[in-house]
Amino acid sequence: MNMKKFILPALIALILLPFGTSCRQEQLSPESVIVADSYEKNAFDLWLDANYVYPYNIEFKYRYENNETDLDYYTVPASYENSIVMAHLVKYLCIDSYDEVAGVTFTRTYFPKEFFLMGEWEYKNNGVYTLGTAEGGKKIILMGINYLPRYMTSASTLNYYYLKTIHHEFTHILNQTKDFPVSFSQVNGGSSDGYLADSWNATEYSSDYLQRGFITRYAQHSDTEDFAESMAMYVTNTAEWWQSQIEAAGTDGAPGADRISTKISIVKSYMFDTFGIVLDDLRDAVLRRQAEVMAGNVDLHSLEIL
Repeated sequence: MNMKKFILPALIALILLPFGTSCRQEQLSPESVIVADSYEKNAFDLWLDANYVYPYNIEFKYRYENNETDLDYYTVPASYENSIVMAHLVKYLCIDSYDEVAGVTFTRTYFPKEFFLMGEWEYKNNGVYTLGTAEGGKKIILMGINYLPRYMTSASTLNYYYLKTIHHEFTHILNQTKDFPVSFSQVNGGSSDGYLADSWNATEYSSDYLQRGFITRYAQHSDTEDFAESMAMYVTNTAEWWQSQIEAAGTDGAPGADRISTKISIVKSYMFDTFGIVLDDLRDAVLRRQAEVMAGNVDLHSLEIL
């Protein structure tokens, strides 16, 4: 008789029994990050109602829902404490910035109606991991929330892992409302320095993307990603930083400086002609608010309802 056949089911039962018992709905506290059919609203839920649902009709989901995730990846819930901080960051740095520059009506009309937080990134087999996604012009999924304290130490890391992602994905949503001009795609698209699709992550394209005319390595993927990266990098970085990238892109007479400058001019025209937004004004608002956060002048933990 093969005892392994009996030992394995017994071990599985032993492992699963406490888990199944501890996750019964009646034992979930209001602060649980696991969704239940019904739960008592906690202070964070009430704060989200006052700051997201009532003024903007935006649902900010921090409790884990399996149906909201991509089943091709291992996923984990976002922590309760980090979710509170991220909710403040999205509101103060993104929603309020667009309110300030474009007006509340713009934000209510175009900003995604759902945010969903995940604790971990989505890792692919080729070594790439996803920071966030936009779905159907209505939802943004923000990932890696459980790493937030690690990347709150500087504006550059906070931008790279989270804030740029929000502006990038929101740009996709705006593009789904009205497509960007074909001229943007033609800046690189017709040359040997064109878009690379999934090969953007290949080693041979990891160092000269600026000289080829792309503001980030990922911008080499496609015209849609290039447009979103151009927009997001512009509004989350200073004018001095942007100029340094332009200068680097023109090294040894490379065409990258002219290409990137042409692209951002098209982005600026698109945002003004389509939505009445002056991109430099939006950048000023984002960077001013970002400086206030990094200086510790914004309480990112308060659940007080004003």
